[in-house]
Amino acid sequence: MRALLGVIALLCLTVTACGSSPAASGTCPDGRIRFGVEPYEDPAKLKPAYEVLAKALQSKLNCPVELQVVDDYSAEVLAMRNGKLEIAQFGPLGFVFASTKANAQALASFADATGKLTTYTAGIWVPATSPVKSINDLSGKTVALSSPGSTSGDALPRFAFKDVKDVKVDYAGGHPEAMLALANGKVDAAEINSQQAASAKAAGAFDPSKFRQIWTSAPIPNDPITVRGDLDPALTDKIRKALLELGPSDVAQVGAFLDVTPPGPLVAVTKETYQPLFDLAAALGLTENDV
Repeated sequence: MRALLGVIALLCLTVTACGSSPAASGTCPDGRIRFGVEPYEDPAKLKPAYEVLAKALQSKLNCPVELQVVDDYSAEVLAMRNGKLEIAQFGPLGFVFASTKANAQALASFADATGKLTTYTAGIWVPATSPVKSINDLSGKTVALSSPGSTSGDALPRFAFKDVKDVKVDYAGGHPEAMLALANGKVDAAEINSQQAASAKAAGAFDPSKFRQIWTSAPIPNDPITVRGDLDPALTDKIRKALLELGPSDVAQVGAFLDVTPPGPLVAVTKETYQPLFDLAAALGLTENDV
């Protein structure tokens, strides 16, 4: 019997310890870490870029990272609230509701080559030949917005023309679709944020000389990568450390979608970094139902 117990003890030592695994110790819950990304661009384009980031993160964490490009903003918040995601990247406004409804904790965001947190702007554009010169001229006009809950594609533009009467809003289904609606003459104006303008111009899909920007927002801090608030604090610290140790090449493909060129590392952010978005949500009376 003692010999049998000795064999069992030896096996325990050679197979990570009986009854103890990365999942059981809290360093790799359920044997994986699930990373959600909201579809701010064509998911078919986003997935390869985020797979590079996820693979690098997996190496740092020594735990499989399962990438999920979710259906929309609300689905990502719901997934985190229901314990279906450990890590998620949200748009700044999406983070507001992920923070309040899913206790999401902001850890890191995208920096430039000098290590400074990057920003972007919302914008409203019209054809170059349009008589519309300002926000006030949008009365009676149709404006293509991205999708409900988007920071630059919904909340900020709507806040900009909230006092203009009879503006007709047409949700196009995404930033590329809003741009396309304008290019095809389906609407009088459209939201085009600085990230979308830069990536579409680089791809030859947008010629700024054919359009005119009539409004731009104040700078918006780039998307936060967050963790679920009920994670083991040791795991949260490990994820934070791993994210901040990623190199520019690990995040470069994602950074290209966020107009971060040349890319830098990820830098630490907190809830306070995004306080202006919390203030915006309060000013507009937005709830999670608007995301």
